[in-house]
Amino acid sequence: MAQEGFVLLVTDAPDRTRLLSRGVDRVAPCRYAEPRGALPDERPLLLVTDIHPEADAGAAAEMRRRARAAGIPLLHLTRDGDAPRADEVSPFLRVMPADASRASVFTAMLEMIDLGSRARERRARALQARAGAAMTVVSNLFGRAATGDPVTAEESARGTQAVMEAVSEVGIRDWLEIVWRHDIGLYQHTLSVAGFAAAFGGEIGLSGPDLRRLTQAALLHDIGKSRIPVEILNKPAALDAAETAQMRTHAAIGADILAAQGGFEPAILDVVRHHHEKLDGSGYPDGLRGGAIADLVRMVTICDIYSALTERRAYRAPMTHAEAVATMTGMRGQLDRTLLLAFAPVIASSVRAWG
Repeated sequence: MAQEGFVLLVTDAPDRTRLLSRGVDRVAPCRYAEPRGALPDERPLLLVTDIHPEADAGAAAEMRRRARAAGIPLLHLTRDGDAPRADEVSPFLRVMPADASRASVFTAMLEMIDLGSRARERRARALQARAGAAMTVVSNLFGRAATGDPVTAEESARGTQAVMEAVSEVGIRDWLEIVWRHDIGLYQHTLSVAGFAAAFGGEIGLSGPDLRRLTQAALLHDIGKSRIPVEILNKPAALDAAETAQMRTHAAIGADILAAQGGFEPAILDVVRHHHEKLDGSGYPDGLRGGAIADLVRMVTICDIYSALTERRAYRAPMTHAEAVATMTGMRGQLDRTLLLAFAPVIASSVRAWG
């Protein structure tokens, strides 16, 4: 039975490798790439490397690193002196001699495609469960904030943990794909920003407590919108001046809700109140400048803006990733340039599925 997806063969001997692919293409199509060439953005079912070490000693090792990071099964056809290190051994890596019989390599490829398919199904189920848990938390938090009922740090911590685990396990792209299926735009945006924050903190190597703090702050950053009229939140056109002014009250309202409840760290309250501040003082609600804006606030601001620009809204189509980057790069004097550059790998990971 044919599978969705494809097998990627990275080789410096395409004629030899095409012989191996015959028969496999009845199960899944095969694509080819040169050892240092461009790779497809989509995640393959299986990666096969057939690279002579004398031609490019590091190419096969780099492919193994990428496959391991993305959880992609890899069949490595090896020659003398070209074996993976002991610390690279895993169920998702199989090594065979490059001169092994075509039948044995073909069998190994089919077995590893099956291994990857079953692993992908397990990942999808786990992701669905974590996204569902996080969505339930967000729905509860916003619902309680809207009615004046308690909004607890403990519940937001559960949602934070679900987001962090999901992004750590499957990456930002898979997280966004499942979040963007939700039909409530505010919840979709909340979980998108939280996912970007978790990925951003992981990318720059934040400590465990700081990563949790950043992700939790992102999860709560728009909690004040629970008190904004639905007709403004869901207006299918740009807001007028009066509506914009009312929308802008959400940052201070959100911080006040959490402060009144108690149990939330000052750094989280800071993010919720100030995630619309700009370094040049043009933001709101307090017109903070430069050093008065904390790093966690600056990071959530970047995640918030990028997510908003690339989301579909009732009154406009989403920007492409390139357009969003150009827009944010053009916000000179408003965003932290160093952090914006550090966010670039997260953007790249949200576009491509692996590597």
